[in-house]
Amino acid sequence: MSAPLSVLEKRSVIPSWGRASGLAYLEYRLLCWAYPRDPDHLSGTAYQNKSKLETLFGTDLFKETRGKTVVDFGCGYGDQTVELARNGAKVAIGLDIREEVLNAARAKAGGIPNIQFITPQECPRESADIVISLDSFEHFENPPAALGLMNDLLRPGGVLLASFGPPWRHPLGGHTFSAFPWAHLLFDERALVSWYNQVKNKTVFRFEEVSGGLNRMTIAKFEALVGVSNFREASVTPVPIRKLKSFHNALTREFTTAVIKCRLTK
Repeated sequence: MSAPLSVLEKRSVIPSWGRASGLAYLEYRLLCWAYPRDPDHLSGTAYQNKSKLETLFGTDLFKETRGKTVVDFGCGYGDQTVELARNGAKVAIGLDIREEVLNAARAKAGGIPNIQFITPQECPRESADIVISLDSFEHFENPPAALGLMNDLLRPGGVLLASFGPPWRHPLGGHTFSAFPWAHLLFDERALVSWYNQVKNKTVFRFEEVSGGLNRMTIAKFEALVGVSNFREASVTPVPIRKLKSFHNALTREFTTAVIKCRLTK
C-alpha cells in the first residue's frame, strides 16, 4: 500500500494530458524556481485614479447613460454601478451571481436611491436601455448563454457595451497563469496549474477551474459568438497593446490586442 500524499504533493497532482509528464514536471520546477511568488501582472493599476468606464468607453459614456436604466452585468463589488448611479443613470442595476459580493456592493452604495444590486434571475427581462459588461467575457463558463441573457435584459433597440481582456493569445492572456509573457501558450497546462496551486495555495486541475473562470476566449471566438447571436448590429474592435501598436494587423491581432471592445444593438 502506498504512503499517503503530503499536502504539497496533493497540490501537484494534476490530470494526465498533453506532452510527456517528465517535461511538464521540469517546466513546473523551473516555474517554482523562477517565480516563487505570484507575479500579479494584472493588478489593475492602469486605472488607478481614473474612471475605468470613461477610459474604456469614452468621455461621452455618461451622457449616453444619463436618464437610462443601466445594467452592470457582472458588477462584482459595485464600483462601476455606483459610478453610473452618481453620474445620472435613472436606475443603475448591478448583477452578480455571488451573494457575498452583492452584499458588499450594497454596503458600498450606502443610501444612493437609484441603485440596486441583485442576481440575474431577479432582473426583469427587457428592463434595460443599456447593458455594460466589463472584463467578463474571458471568464464566463458559458459565453453564448451569458450573451443571450444580456440580449434578453435589453429593451428593443437597447445597447450592449462590452470590454474585456486580455484575450487568450495576449502575452498575459493566461491571467493568473501568466508567470511570464505567453507562458500559457508555451508551457504545459499541467506545469502551470501545479505552479499556480503552489504559489496560491489552491487546488485546481485545469485553467477553467480557477476562481472566476478562464475560458480561453480569443478574438476570433468572440466574433463568431457575436455573429450567431440575436444582436442585429455589431461593432467589435480589438484595441492594440500600446507598445506593440506598430505590429498590430489582421495577422498578428490575436497576439497584440490588449482589450476587445464591442457595441451591440438589440
